[in-house]
Amino acid sequence: MIKYGELTTKKANRKVFINLLYENILKMLGKTPVSIYKDRVRMYIECEDYVLEQVVAKLKKVFGIHSIVICHKVNTNIEEMEKKALELVKKQEYHTFKVETKRADKTFSISSMEMNQKMGGALLKNTNLKVDVHNPDVILHIEIRREGTFLYTNEEKGLGGYPVGIQGRGMLMLSGGIDSPVAGYLALKRGVSMDCVYFESPPHTSIEAKNKVIALTKIMNEYSLSIRLFVVPFTEIQEAIYKNVPANYMITIMRRMMYRISEGLAKKNKAKVIFNGESIGQVASQTLTSMQVINEVTAMPVIRPVACMDKLEIIDIASKIGTYETSILPYEDCCTIFLPKHPVIHPELEKAKQYEKSFDYESLITKAIENVEVVKDFQETSFQKYL
Repeated sequence: MIKYGELTTKKANRKVFINLLYENILKMLGKTPVSIYKDRVRMYIECEDYVLEQVVAKLKKVFGIHSIVICHKVNTNIEEMEKKALELVKKQEYHTFKVETKRADKTFSISSMEMNQKMGGALLKNTNLKVDVHNPDVILHIEIRREGTFLYTNEEKGLGGYPVGIQGRGMLMLSGGIDSPVAGYLALKRGVSMDCVYFESPPHTSIEAKNKVIALTKIMNEYSLSIRLFVVPFTEIQEAIYKNVPANYMITIMRRMMYRISEGLAKKNKAKVIFNGESIGQVASQTLTSMQVINEVTAMPVIRPVACMDKLEIIDIASKIGTYETSILPYEDCCTIFLPKHPVIHPELEKAKQYEKSFDYESLITKAIENVEVVKDFQETSFQKYL
């Protein structure tokens, strides 16, 4: 049984959210043999025991699910309910219990409170369990609905958020560090379909650095199944910056170029917004002044999901979603290979614009976008291939 959580607040639009969640679940489960049906308050997935663990594991990576319940459906009569209730509580070593009934089908003549008492009495009579309404070892949940009665004792938390795709598409600037995959994950959680853009600078950056980013994209794609990675050839632009821009402004100008390319790719691929992993004050290019100067090159919204998190919070999420161990692999990206000793912390916009006039960046950007490499089909690719 799937509980929707936040989706139930959508009122007139609830059906749209639930239908997309249904489609995403179908995509995530793939060829797993299941039957799925849905209504406004619940979704039900019927499967055989031998695939149950696999189904639950996949559902834990679907955004839009508040909780996942392994439940048992019986006909709505007292005898079947009592039989199944006894079967469930006898499976584990419990000492105390509580019964919670939800009577969604009001045509059922017994009230929720009466049902709690009746089922509790049956458990007291036929087991050695004792009642504890405050801190029980197990809670027996009974949901009485028109389509049947559902009994369960365990409820696993889902990822929450919105179904991926409900908010349209975004473009994530993916560096290969710890922060940007977390930013992408948080964007997916709010229902944004995601493409990623990575800037490579061979021979200054290694193939291992690129493969690391591909591996990170694959992990993120386990929560979406629709991510594409755009690999941008950035060498000529970076070398032009190195030759023509004062060292302390190189990172500022480089980031401005990256934003322009990200916007170009976003428009070309119908993305509505740019995401990145910038965190306020973490490095020189992420001071508020730097963000303002760098952001000036694009009119597209730029969202920074981890902007107000500290590093330990970001690392905690990275560890939970499985990207941390890959992110810390020691392969340099193009943001670090030409990093000056003293990058400007509070750049001036007019200076940045003046330095950009020293080389023909527009033609270089056009060339870079035209020669982008697209990586996709991560589901069919071995993770180990990239490490």
